[in-house]
Amino acid sequence: MADERPRPWMIAAWPGMGSVAMVAATYLIEQLQMEQFGRIDLREFFDINETVVHKGMLRAARVPRGLLFRTPEDAPGRPIVVFVGEAQPPIGTYAYAQKLTEAAKKLDIERMVTFASMASALDPADNPRVFGVATNQEILDELDRLSIRPLADGQIGGLNGVALAAAAEQGIPGMGLLAEIPFFAANVANPKAARSALSVFSVLAGLDLSLAPLDEQAKVVDRALIEAFEKLKAEHALPEDLLGARNEEGGEIEETEETPDSDGGGDTAPEESDEQPLDFATRQRIERLFEQARNDRSKAMALKHELDRLGVFAQYEDRFLDLFRRAD
Repeated sequence: MADERPRPWMIAAWPGMGSVAMVAATYLIEQLQMEQFGRIDLREFFDINETVVHKGMLRAARVPRGLLFRTPEDAPGRPIVVFVGEAQPPIGTYAYAQKLTEAAKKLDIERMVTFASMASALDPADNPRVFGVATNQEILDELDRLSIRPLADGQIGGLNGVALAAAAEQGIPGMGLLAEIPFFAANVANPKAARSALSVFSVLAGLDLSLAPLDEQAKVVDRALIEAFEKLKAEHALPEDLLGARNEEGGEIEETEETPDSDGGGDTAPEESDEQPLDFATRQRIERLFEQARNDRSKAMALKHELDRLGVFAQYEDRFLDLFRRAD
């Protein structure tokens, strides 16, 4: 009896925060020795607003490409197709996703997969968690068996979520794997986050995939991120906004000032619950820091420092992480 191969899964990847999807996709292409076999014409979704000059020579302009790769015919295990989009469209996101779905249907794709990043308060020395979303309960149960937490509530920006929704409407189930990245390093390619997402994907797809090279890349990036994180913490040990804040005697606010989660050891301090509300001046200061961070993400470290100092980061965590979009 002929040995029937399973139907292929498609990974759809494009640029995003932490380059998680692009790092994961290109790693798979290299490790599985995938071959380019086609492309999707995406000209209708992009305009050309710049050209490239090299040594005085103006090069022909082109729109971002959408390239298709697949594992060799004789490769063992499940066939994998990877779509790499060189950019996300400025408009027409859903139409773009529908065009990708049409190609997936022609290739008899069984499942659509996207990788995304999720900015969090992750310490760069720690391992990223992976969260999952799915378009049906069966896939959600698969993720649960691997102890992958579902993204209970939230939004996934851009194509990472829209592509899954468009595919599901056309009968192709899908899942998204969202790996944490440190909020302050959203613009840095993060191989450790990509590794975490690929580790889950390889188990689900039944792939024998070595991740050792990604581990080596991650070590190099981690060293740089940890150094940058320590520098940021040192620079914002006492944020500028706090330097201007005074206590009633006119002195600087002290780090030992009582906070809502402190034990309240002062003789005259009234007994308060753990949910002690912040006073008006403190809430106003927090709002100013949020406004500054919205206008300049480099100010986010000062905001987080103050929320941690007051012991109220958990109360503001959703708003804080929303500064870095949600999942991308």
